[in-house]
Amino acid sequence: MTEPLSPYERFGGHAFFAALVHDFYVGVAADPVMRPMYPDKDLGPAEERLRMFLEQYWGGPTTYSDERGHPRLRMRHAPYRIDMDAHDRWLVHMGAAVKARDLDPEAEAELWGYFTSAAFAMVNVPSP
Repeated sequence: MTEPLSPYERFGGHAFFAALVHDFYVGVAADPVMRPMYPDKDLGPAEERLRMFLEQYWGGPTTYSDERGHPRLRMRHAPYRIDMDAHDRWLVHMGAAVKARDLDPEAEAELWGYFTSAAFAMVNVPSP
């Protein structure tokens, strides 16, 4: 009997996450609210970190934790002003990246459910 595939494998492995995250950062690069939250001149380091995190989260290689330790997402995002506008913009760019992957509806819903809850959890500035 074979073990069921991990979400990482079902989604398409490294190639899937590399394309997803790349498309997301194409949107971020052009966004006047999101871009200033990434202090590096080049978005490459942020792209690599998010890709590694998502691969690990969904059952792929543990490279993120091996290199960076526990994700501590709230702490790592604390220096940045993340209000509902930033939340919404993040989801717009990630939503476009997810749609471009042309996943089956169940897989898309599984992925999108995580992204919507994670985006909300990063909000650190109350709405007026």
